Amino acid sequence: MKNINKWIYPALLALSCSAHAQTTLIKNVNGYSINNGQLSTFDAIEFKDDKITRLYNQQQPHINTDMRVIDADGKTMLPGLIDAHGHVLGWGLNLMRTNLRGSLSEAEAVKRTREFRQQNPDLSWVQGRGWNQVLWPSKTFPTAAALDKHFPDTPVWLRRVDGHAGWANSAAMKLAGISKDSKAPAGGEIIRNENGEPSGVFIDNAMSLISQAIPALSISEQETVLKTAMTDLARLGLTSVHDAGVGSNTITAYKNLANRDEMPIRVYGMVAAGDSQFNNLMAEGPYHHPSQKLDFNSVKISADGALGSRGAALIEDYSDLHGHKGLLLHSDKQLKSYMLTAMQAGFQVNTHAIGDHANKLVLDSYEALIKQTNTKALRHRVEHAQILRLEDIPRFANLGVIASMQATHATSDKNMAEDRVGPDRIKGAYAWQKLLKANAVIAAGSDFPVESANPFYGLHASVTRQNHNNQPDKGWYADESMSISQALTSFTTAAAFSAHQEHQIGSLDIGMKADFIFIDRDIIKDDFSEIWQAEVLQTWVDGEVIFDIENNQR
Repeated sequence: MKNINKWIYPALLALSCSAHAQTTLIKNVNGYSINNGQLSTFDAIEFKDDKITRLYNQQQPHINTDMRVIDADGKTMLPGLIDAHGHVLGWGLNLMRTNLRGSLSEAEAVKRTREFRQQNPDLSWVQGRGWNQVLWPSKTFPTAAALDKHFPDTPVWLRRVDGHAGWANSAAMKLAGISKDSKAPAGGEIIRNENGEPSGVFIDNAMSLISQAIPALSISEQETVLKTAMTDLARLGLTSVHDAGVGSNTITAYKNLANRDEMPIRVYGMVAAGDSQFNNLMAEGPYHHPSQKLDFNSVKISADGALGSRGAALIEDYSDLHGHKGLLLHSDKQLKSYMLTAMQAGFQVNTHAIGDHANKLVLDSYEALIKQTNTKALRHRVEHAQILRLEDIPRFANLGVIASMQATHATSDKNMAEDRVGPDRIKGAYAWQKLLKANAVIAAGSDFPVESANPFYGLHASVTRQNHNNQPDKGWYADESMSISQALTSFTTAAAFSAHQEHQIGSLDIGMKADFIFIDRDIIKDDFSEIWQAEVLQTWVDGEVIFDIENNQR
């Protein structure tokens, strides 16, 4: 890491501990922003309270005697990055549970779980996330038997990396009352062995058969988890995140944190369709906290599952599993009911759709209901928009629907995606340039904890279509890769636009919030293959330092 000891830390500490009466000038900045759709540069920035008052570009700043001045020593400044699709509670829990991401076999996943249990012997349930059978030599789903050898009495529940499948041991299934006679709910599947017994893997809606047996977190516990997550997200350079699918108890926890001024970053929350309080929350209408750090102005609906677990709903059979088309998680009537209720209540509707069938169904529903409710201005979204029919791509711009996509899904899925959908359907998959050329808005996210929340991983994947080993050599379907300007737009102004916040955050300009980060390299000019290695030096929100790499966390 580059030396950063030249920072004037006394000035920073004085700033963070004082009332925001003074104008602050940060000079000698290598600054970048997206303004009016174009990459712009600046070398000094002024702000007062939480708003930017002036930018300088090759101009000598006018320094007043009462101005607080900080010399950035030429370090690179970017607007605070925005993740348009993540799961904050899940990220916090991920930090507190066994991490199976990258495990290369069922045995390694079990070993990690055993080691976690040894470090946390008092837990009544052992939980974790991150396994991916596609990375294993067998390519097959795990079984309860592998866990039972080491956890004969302690219930274990391990969610797949995409969150659309779960792996339970026999103790967990016993507590949940699972037997050979158990039936999967609509939109779910119980994987069974050759004898018809549940194998331990539950897909999509069937996961609730196990999860309902796990004691729920209290609101106080959720507050702790959320704050832990937001603090860590700030460390990664995120100043705002869109929390995709928030239940009523978690909404209460968020409001409690906001009321106590304990929100380090901004959260744009999506109310979870199907929550027990959904109708009451819709009746209350959109929520905006006075701090401008918490909004519940949208609804999250899931139309189908995920591609890796073959839960994504396809029009034709999976190329690698004849007779299987995936899962729709709601009836057409229920899906439209959620959408209509939300639209009529003034909420933006954000619907998870991965397979081409789910995407077509969602776009068809949007087309009819937007016209019925006259809500095009709400900027409804398709979350993931992963596998699209080519003829559906122009519909995003035509309907005013935003494509909320995750670049790292492409580089994570490249080893299996074409196996799942074949050489023809893959042409409409992860199709960033096709969407941009059709004038669609792409808001970027990561879907953390499915993927890492590190936004520089997403920027790298957007530009290179490669993994961190620079593979494949020229990028996976490289003609769909973004320019660095397009990629930065997707994580800043486009993400802000997708939350109706483009006049507050996303760019560094006069009147905008003083949300920005300093990083250890120039990602615009340096080798794009190294973008993912960028390290955040400081994160600022509302003109205050909320993360500092030298002082760790204030």
